[in-house]
Amino acid sequence: MALDTQNNADNHARFRITGMSCAACVGRVQKTIESTPGVTKVSVNLMTEMADIDYNADITVDEIAAVIDASGYPTAHADVTLSIEGMTCASCVGRVEKALLAVPGVDGAAVNLATETALIKYTDGQTNP
Repeated sequence: MALDTQNNADNHARFRITGMSCAACVGRVQKTIESTPGVTKVSVNLMTEMADIDYNADITVDEIAAVIDASGYPTAHADVTLSIEGMTCASCVGRVEKALLAVPGVDGAAVNLATETALIKYTDGQTNP
């Protein structure tokens, strides 16, 4: 299936993909992503284990990640703990968590007022610490 070149891509996403070991793996992942409505451009690199994807408003980053995962070569996930200063109450914690969860590629966030930290789970390659 050919990519939709008439609809200009509004967004770009990058995913780290695990489990690819040869050119056939790359081809399978690339073909799966290319056939997804809303995806306008795909480049999968075996050496870096990365997929660069341009897409439009017809699809979300989470939907693209689900397509990649369903191809049998899952996206890599990671977590990081960051220090957060200046929080004084539970309302602050809620606002920080909400802001973190709004970042594309962030899968989860748990903010701790007592330790002034945030544990963030994210899709590796989509975002970084």
